Amino acid sequence: MDKPGALALVGSGEYLPEMAELEGNLLRSAMERGKLNRFIQLPLAAGRESTERLKFWQELGASQAERLATQQVFLPIYTREDAMRIDLAKEIDNAGLIYISGGDPSYLATSLAGTPVWEAIERNWRAGSALAGCSAGAMALSADIPNFRKQSAPGTPGLNVLPTLRTIPHYNKFFGWIPDSAAKLMVRAPEGVSVIGVDELTAAVAGLDEATTVSPPKFKVFGVGAVHVLRGSATHKYHHGELVELH
Repeated sequence: MDKPGALALVGSGEYLPEMAELEGNLLRSAMERGKLNRFIQLPLAAGRESTERLKFWQELGASQAERLATQQVFLPIYTREDAMRIDLAKEIDNAGLIYISGGDPSYLATSLAGTPVWEAIERNWRAGSALAGCSAGAMALSADIPNFRKQSAPGTPGLNVLPTLRTIPHYNKFFGWIPDSAAKLMVRAPEGVSVIGVDELTAAVAGLDEATTVSPPKFKVFGVGAVHVLRGSATHKYHHGELVELH
């Protein structure tokens, strides 16, 4: 069985200059395994935003692709109907980096699950393409997406790439004003599921070196902020270059 490609859970900052090094590393890791120098952008999580906003994401990705000397492929997938298109799914084959960007995580997961586009993403990642999810994209890769507005309500089923992990993006923006120990009580998860908070312009990355693995999840921190472990015997934060220990 093929070894999955590298995986990045990004708190924020997709396609920005500050994240070019990470995105370049992800892309090169796949190219070393024979994948193409192609940078797939999947904007589905933002599919209900304005045309101007979607154009902004496309232009931001084009600038990053130029920095990385790669081919940008911006897939016009904004609805579940779009994700059912076989022609768009074929565009993903053998890409070096597949990037699922931010927006609404529940809309993303329900629109993508069980579609030819998701099948192509998962199949290519498991065959060596790098996969990154930023903000909503990172959240949707878990087994479920919690309802933060009403925590007693059931969440939305996720894409289940990381069934034992929940990711809280923009962590320093939304939880930076309270101690991690207090945030831990607010972000409950089922037994056996770890919760990590990923700061903005920061990522938890697996599969770029021998010290990290996707299964079981073993991550290294990239970026200016921290990755916070919020479940287990103690909370802890890890900084750039450190290995994240999920308790």
